Amino acid sequence: MGNADSVVAQKRLARFRPDERPVIEGIFDRLHGSGSVSSAKTGKALSLDLLKMTMAKMASESMINRVFQGIHSIDPGVPVPPGDGISREQLVIFLADILRGTAEERAPLVLAMAEGAKATATTTEQIRGFVEDLVSAAVQTLAHRGQLRAWQPDRMGDGPQGVKLLAEQLTSELKSSDQNTCDIPCLEDWLFRIPAMAMFLELLIGEGLGVGLPSRPPPTLLPPCQYAPWSDLRCLLNIPLLMFLSPQLPAGHSAPWRLLFSTNIHGESFTRLVGNCKNRGPTVILVKDTKGHIFGGFASQSWEVKPQFQGDSRCFLFSVFPYMRVFTCTGYNNHYMYLNQGQQTMPNGLGMGGQHGYFGLWLDCDFGHGHSRARPRCTTYGSPQLSGDEDFKLDTVEVWAVGQLPEEQEQDEKKKSILDADPEVQAIMEMTGKTLHSQGLREPEEDEEQ
Repeated sequence: MGNADSVVAQKRLARFRPDERPVIEGIFDRLHGSGSVSSAKTGKALSLDLLKMTMAKMASESMINRVFQGIHSIDPGVPVPPGDGISREQLVIFLADILRGTAEERAPLVLAMAEGAKATATTTEQIRGFVEDLVSAAVQTLAHRGQLRAWQPDRMGDGPQGVKLLAEQLTSELKSSDQNTCDIPCLEDWLFRIPAMAMFLELLIGEGLGVGLPSRPPPTLLPPCQYAPWSDLRCLLNIPLLMFLSPQLPAGHSAPWRLLFSTNIHGESFTRLVGNCKNRGPTVILVKDTKGHIFGGFASQSWEVKPQFQGDSRCFLFSVFPYMRVFTCTGYNNHYMYLNQGQQTMPNGLGMGGQHGYFGLWLDCDFGHGHSRARPRCTTYGSPQLSGDEDFKLDTVEVWAVGQLPEEQEQDEKKKSILDADPEVQAIMEMTGKTLHSQGLREPEEDEEQ
């Protein structure tokens, strides 16, 4: 930048490392295809058409128009080229505020992208429209850049619906006025509290304009899919839902997901569900009822079959459709998780929250039905009724392991004898009077030591 350059732009440029500054300054020329500073010297501006050519594979025309509005709204402190184009200084300031800025600096840009360059306030509906475009562009960018981390959207749930639901959830966090209007302070507060917005913007602008800063790789928005039989699977998850759920997990985006159970593959069997899911570490359960409601829960610990409650305060329930929400522990009780089978005196099934006969989420051992009871709220998680009907019929159930197998599981796999693998063999040997030598050679279990 020359002597007449914007002081504002120079200060923004100073946020980047010395080796990164030429990259940021060079984007303007690269978008022009000039490869030199001639465009700046001649007062040439960056047009909307050039921006569309650059970002077309990663964002809709509507979102690209919004980005252009946001850049064009910036006052660089120096005269800008005549016409409707974008100056070099405006682009530098925009990149710095999106990639290295604060909520205070991003708020006016979001307002301009949602409402227009000269707006002083906007409505929650306008913000929701902007967020829908942004989330959709983030999904499109991940797909185009090959950053889906082994997830396959064509074998997953309704992506466009997921975009709308996630946008509604993010917008619901706005603390707007009674007239549903949002000014700059309202947007600042929202952007400060909701880090996902900064990540979506950083991904779209960084990847869409090909910024490529070595010190700042693209933000990770998805967990890795470690295992799923995609050829046989049509799962309830979609990409926006993963973007919503994975940050809520203790391990965040780093936890690999593995499919443990799906009614589409394993059938409608509670025994199979229990066998596939117990002692497998933390899990996410997704349920779809016959009314179309989708909901579920996160179990922070391995499921164990026993007539007592288990788990800890990291567990939560969530709704996916007709709205996306997470419901965390209230502290009222510790009824986080429950799994029982084959008992005559205690309920048999899988439950989360509430109490016996009145769970926030319950799948009966008969497997065809369950319930979600809350009048008005589940005592453990503060969740409302998640299903279409209080007593619902099952359509689909999925269980995903989220994280590595627990160490004790790996040790148990090594210790297993043929007797564990086939209890019928053990019973036959006992009936024939055979000595079970391996039983005496084992380490005593914790319960046996007491």
